[in-house]
Amino acid sequence: SEFDRIIAINLRGVYLCMKHELRQLLAQGDGGTIVNLASTNAFRPQPNQAAYTASKHGVLGLTRQAAMDYAARGIRINAICPGTIETPMVTDMIAKGELSVPDAVANQPIGRLGRSDEIAAAVLWLASPASSLVTGVALPVDGGYTAR
Repeated sequence: SEFDRIIAINLRGVYLCMKHELRQLLAQGDGGTIVNLASTNAFRPQPNQAAYTASKHGVLGLTRQAAMDYAARGIRINAICPGTIETPMVTDMIAKGELSVPDAVANQPIGRLGRSDEIAAAVLWLASPASSLVTGVALPVDGGYTAR
């Protein structure tokens, strides 16, 4: 049941959002941009996170497939893959003892956790004309975590 819950939220949720976003973008007829959120787990799985990792792999598959299917219609579709970001979810993981700040920081070559505004800046760039040739990309925003 936990696997089904995680897949329903992380993968089916993205699929359903894209379904309606694409319907609207196609109706408008002037292209557009979709930015999905995946995770660095899609590149580097973590112990005991099979459902989460599978869901994020699925998000990348949906992103890449849709990017191929809709590029000719002027719709760009990409994904952001955040590393460990200071969010309520991470705060909760720390409180439960599932994650320690020193371990999380040690895994990020930049030497600190990410901030939500840094993820927002990457999303804004992907949604802007400055990234007009970018589609089907999974962009890690992770302080160098996936570069290791």
